[in-house]
Amino acid sequence: CPDPWALAEFYRGLLGWELEAGSDDDWVQLRSDEGATMAFQRVPDHRPPAWPEGEPPQQAHVDLETDDIDAAEAQVIAAGARKSDFQPEPRYFRVFLDPAGHPFCLVRTLEQRREIAARERETA
Repeated sequence: CPDPWALAEFYRGLLGWELEAGSDDDWVQLRSDEGATMAFQRVPDHRPPAWPEGEPPQQAHVDLETDDIDAAEAQVIAAGARKSDFQPEPRYFRVFLDPAGHPFCLVRTLEQRREIAARERETA
């Protein structure tokens, strides 16, 4: 990405994970309380992916599960994300682009997705 620290701050704001400095300004990571990590590295001449198809291809993808997709959407937009024009299954998940242009999704909980599918079967 063009600015690993800025992108790490974006995801830190969404996830609440701890920021861990790298050995230089070109790399930084986040760490969850459970030990999961997400790293960010500077890439010279970074170009955001042309997603869902095109060049350069998608470089990473993160799904964030939420029990309130509307509130989460407002939060990610306020943090600097933008909603993608490509929304293949908006009843189950919504696609956004982070500040560096990488796609990520807000996903309804598994229970919510099952409830939606059951309602759709009942009305079909």
